Amino acid sequence: MITIVDYQMGNLRSVQKAFEKTGHAAHITSDPKEIAAATKLVLPGVGACGDAVDEIRRRDLEGPIKDQIEAGTPFLGICLGLQMLFDVSYEGGEHEGLGILPGKVVKFELPHGYKVPHMGWNQAHFVHRPPIFEGIDEGTNFYFVHSYYVVPENDDVVAITADYGGPFCAAVWKDNLYATQFHPEKSQQAGLTVLHNFAQLA
Repeated sequence: MITIVDYQMGNLRSVQKAFEKTGHAAHITSDPKEIAAATKLVLPGVGACGDAVDEIRRRDLEGPIKDQIEAGTPFLGICLGLQMLFDVSYEGGEHEGLGILPGKVVKFELPHGYKVPHMGWNQAHFVHRPPIFEGIDEGTNFYFVHSYYVVPENDDVVAITADYGGPFCAAVWKDNLYATQFHPEKSQQAGLTVLHNFAQLA
């Protein structure tokens, strides 16, 4: 069973339905015990990073999430679920993240003519090819909606970049941890392929 973390931010049902389209059941829960027992864990989200981390801590979900990642459980962060993994976010001030990956979350500073948020389809360029991107071609388009992006301290975790007024990190990969800035559940067949591949991980 794929477990989707519910902390009351984001359309979790759309992620659940996307997994179901690939033939894999997914369970939405805010119960720390169920998260601690998950065999695969998904952390989606839409909104502000600081508020999201506060909600996760208020619901006593931080410990189970970190324990699962450390234990080697396949983990997928989506959009805000990527940004929360880092040390600090500068969205609406300075906010402590979950500190799972060293780095920061910063706002786009863009040339004239570019709008914030970055919204719509954009090409993915592989730095490293994570297993969950098997069957995905270089330059495949995925759907993005975000005003902030992650800047990892360690470039080795950057799996995919995209370009919006300059290159930015669009996905990370470290061992059993995968996270994307784009929304696989909104990215048509390519996104469903990513979710299917994640569901198939041993």
